[in-house]
Amino acid sequence: MDAHIRDLRYFVAVAEELSFTRAATERLFISQPSLSRQIRQLELSMRAKLFERDRRTVALTAAGAALLPMARQIIEQWEGAQRAVAVAREDRILVVGFQTRIGRGLVPSITAALPEWDLRFRQVPWRDPTVGLGDGQVDVAVAWLPMPGDGDYSWTVVSTEDRWVALPAGHRLTSHAVVGFAELTGEPFVALPVSAGPMRDFWLANDQRSAPAVVGAEAETAEEAFELVASGRAVALVSAGNAELYRRDDVVCRPVAGLPPSTLAVVWRRDDRRRAVRALVEKFVSCMCVSP
Repeated sequence: MDAHIRDLRYFVAVAEELSFTRAATERLFISQPSLSRQIRQLELSMRAKLFERDRRTVALTAAGAALLPMARQIIEQWEGAQRAVAVAREDRILVVGFQTRIGRGLVPSITAALPEWDLRFRQVPWRDPTVGLGDGQVDVAVAWLPMPGDGDYSWTVVSTEDRWVALPAGHRLTSHAVVGFAELTGEPFVALPVSAGPMRDFWLANDQRSAPAVVGAEAETAEEAFELVASGRAVALVSAGNAELYRRDDVVCRPVAGLPPSTLAVVWRRDDRRRAVRALVEKFVSCMCVSP
């Protein structure tokens, strides 16, 4: 079985960090067991052991050391191919990635403002913290911060929105006009996948807790999250805008006191200097009030 580019990215991350934990949590934003499985599959595919590991150390084998420069070269060539294709299609297509409904009047405004471009909109599951930018499937993303902190992305903030809580109809807190964050202590929460990285922690508000949130269920999309809330399995933090966009009879949304707001941004790859990308970013910004 042939290896995928993703497998080579995982291998390079472990080889450079010499730590499965750091590679998984700080660079790849996936769980360590998932990373270990992918490396084992790559080793089976290559029919060679790539790492020597024990409880304390990780080291490249001779086979791993031989693969590393070639893996880097293959990744670089693939990224070059993606850029070449993007440049070739610049006069026709731009793909915008999103994970929750864009709404807020953006889609018709942007489409009308850029009639010369064939704009396509693609929903990306929450398991991809780069919102499709990482593997080149989108050119520009409308994304909730934080983004992965590897320096590969630039962004401009277009909106700052308070965080609300989505509750199942009939929940004890639906009678409150505003819910204090402390009142949610002990509630099971809908979580993004572990691979979502820092976004998972943000939408669980773990940095505002003395102990991590109780996870009642995981969801890949906003639609799944609202279904889980409606079923009574968990509650979920959402932005004020999405509380309105995803309004339904079996879910009640209330503002939460005591949490810093959420931030919506237009994001692009730092090394993507195409005129079309800059034009699209500028149109997004001009169509919304930029937060100071």
